[in-house]
Amino acid sequence: MFVTDIDCHLWNEGRWRRAWEKLGARAIEQDHAPGYHFAVWAPGAERVSVVGGFNHWNGDAHPMTPTGSSGIWQRFIPGLGAGETYKFEIRPHGGPPFLKADPFGLLCETPPNTASITARLDTYQWRDEAWMAARRAGGTRLDRPMAIYEVHAASWRRAPEDGHRPLDWRELARDLIPYVVERGFTHIEFLPVMEHPYEPSWGYQVTGYFATTSRFGSPDDFRYLVDECHRAGIGVLLDWVPGHFPKDAPGLRRFDGTALYEHEDPRQGEHQDWGTLIFNYGRHEVRSFLMTNALFWLESFHADGLRVDAVASMLYLDYSRKAGEWVPNRYGGRENLDAIDFLRELNAVTHDEQPGTVMIAEESTAFPAVSRPTWIGGLGFTFKWNMGWMHDIITYASKDPIYRRWEHQHLTFSMLYAFNENFILPFSHDEVVHGKGSMLGKMAGDHWQKAANLRALYAFMYAHPGKKLMFMGCEFGQWREWTHDQSLDWHLLEPADKGDGTRPAGYHSQIQRFVTDLNHLYQREAPLHQVDFEPAGFQWIDCNDSDASVVSLIRRAADPDDWLVAIVNWTPVIRAGYRVGVPEAGYYRELLNSDAAIYGGANIGNQGGLNTERIAAHGWAQSLSLTLPPLGAIFLKKTNRGNEVSR
Repeated sequence: MFVTDIDCHLWNEGRWRRAWEKLGARAIEQDHAPGYHFAVWAPGAERVSVVGGFNHWNGDAHPMTPTGSSGIWQRFIPGLGAGETYKFEIRPHGGPPFLKADPFGLLCETPPNTASITARLDTYQWRDEAWMAARRAGGTRLDRPMAIYEVHAASWRRAPEDGHRPLDWRELARDLIPYVVERGFTHIEFLPVMEHPYEPSWGYQVTGYFATTSRFGSPDDFRYLVDECHRAGIGVLLDWVPGHFPKDAPGLRRFDGTALYEHEDPRQGEHQDWGTLIFNYGRHEVRSFLMTNALFWLESFHADGLRVDAVASMLYLDYSRKAGEWVPNRYGGRENLDAIDFLRELNAVTHDEQPGTVMIAEESTAFPAVSRPTWIGGLGFTFKWNMGWMHDIITYASKDPIYRRWEHQHLTFSMLYAFNENFILPFSHDEVVHGKGSMLGKMAGDHWQKAANLRALYAFMYAHPGKKLMFMGCEFGQWREWTHDQSLDWHLLEPADKGDGTRPAGYHSQIQRFVTDLNHLYQREAPLHQVDFEPAGFQWIDCNDSDASVVSLIRRAADPDDWLVAIVNWTPVIRAGYRVGVPEAGYYRELLNSDAAIYGGANIGNQGGLNTERIAAHGWAQSLSLTLPPLGAIFLKKTNRGNEVSR
C-alpha cells in the first residue's frame, strides 16, 4: 500500500490514474498492525508531518519521509482507526509551519471546521450490479432518452418539523428518487456534492475534491443514494469543477508554500470574477490529481457521468480579462493549450476506463468540436450544453406575443447549428438566480398566459433535437427565484380551496402533470430522442410563419417509417383551420396537447385526432386542417385508426 517508485514516476509524468488508492489517508495493515498510511505531494516543503487529535496536533510526533525526488511524503501510523481528525503540518523553506487539509481526504469535518477525517473506501456493499453491467456493456449510447433533473441537495426539500434542515443523503434517497421516477426523468444531476466551505457557492468552490460534503451524511450514505437511483433505473450525474478552486487557507492554495496546484502569475492563475485560483494544467502532477479525481467519482461512487463546470473559462487565457491582464500562449494566441490537452486526455481516458459513462461540457462559446472525438481533433466530450438555444428561446418566450412576429429568428436560428455538437438543452439553475426570476416569472402575460407559455416552451424544448435538462422547481412552475438556503415551494402543489367544498388542482400541479406526461411521451416515442444529433432526425414543415408565430416540424426515429409532428402556436389566438402539410395520408392522433384541461388549458384542440385532406401544403400532397390552441403545442402521429381515405 506504500507509494512505490513506479507510482511516483507515474505521478510526476501526469499518468497516475488511480492515485486515490494510495495518496491521502488509507487504512492498511503493516506487520499485522492495522493503522493508516498517509501520503501527500508537497515538493516545496522542508518538512511534512501528520498532526491530529491522536497526537495533540504535535508536528514533532509523526514526521513523514520523502519518497525520492518525487515530492511525495509518506508515513504509516499504527493503531489509528476511522473517524480521526487530521491535517498535514507543512514547514516551508523559510517561514513558520502551517496546516493543510488532505487534498485526497475521503471525509472532512462539517464546515466551518476544516480538518480531514480518516475514513475507508471499502465498506459499502453495492447492489447495482445489473445497472453497472449494462452500463459497461452498452457503452455510450446517443440514441437513448435523456431527461435530466438538476438538483441542489440542500434546497430540494427541507424538514420543516426539524428546523427546516436539509434532508440527508438517505432521506433524499427515500423522497427524491420516487419523485423523479414518477415525473418521468431519466437522470438526476447533482450540483457539486464535494466538500466546500461556502454554502452560497452552491458547491462550486471545492476544497475536498475526494470527499462528499459531510453536511448530509457520510460518503457511504451518498453511495446508498446512487445505489438506490440505479436500482430504480435512474442515472446519476455529478457536477465537477476542474476549472478553479478557492483561496481558503486549509485548501490547495500555495499548498506547500509555493504555487503548487495553481500558477504563480495571477494573470494565469486567478479568476478575477470569482476570486478563485486556476489549476496549472501544464504541470504533470496537477493533471494526475484531476484525472484521478474524475475516475474516482466514476468508479468509487458509480457516477454515470460528470458535467464539467465552466469549460469556457478553461479554454481561453483571456476569459473575462482585459488587454494586458492575460498571457498569450506560445503561438501568441488566446487558447489555453495546456487546458485543451488536458480535456482531450480526460475525455479519452474516462471513456476508455469507464465505458458507458458520459462527460458533459458546460461551454458557452463557439469553440469547435467540443463533443467530437479526440482522434479527429475534438475535445472528446459526450455532450455540450446548448447555451445559445437556451438564451434565444428564453428571450423569445419572455416577449409579449404581439412582438414575437419580429423575434421569430430566436425560434429558428438554433437549427443552423443544431448538429454541430451533441447538445443538451438546459434550463439550469443559472437561469433562475441573481435577479433573473423563475422560469414561470419570465413568461409574458397574465397568470394564465404565463402558465400556457411555459407549457408551450417545454413542449418546444422536447420537440427540438437534443437531450433535456430542467432544474428542480421548474417542473411545477415555482414563482419564486431559487434560493440555495430554502426549500422549493412545495406548498404551491396543494389543491386550492374554492370555498364550496371542492379542492381542484392549481396550475402549479397542472404544470407538473404536463411535464410528467411530456417526459413519458419523450421516453415512449423514439422520434423524440433516437436521432438527436443528425439532420435525418429533424425536418421543418414550416419555420417561416412569423406573422402567426407558429412553427411546425417533424421528428424521425432511426426507422424512417416512425415519425411524428409537432406544432407550437406562440400567440394567445385560437387558429382554426390552420393547414399543415404532412408526408402521408391517414388519421393523425393527438398524442399530447398542452392546452388540455388537465394541464390548466381550455381544451382547445382536434378532438383527439383527425384525417388528412388531399390538399397540397408545404410540399406534400396531403395536409391537416388543424385547430391550434392558444399559446399551445400539439404532438400528432399517424396511426391506423380512422378513415384512411383522403377527401
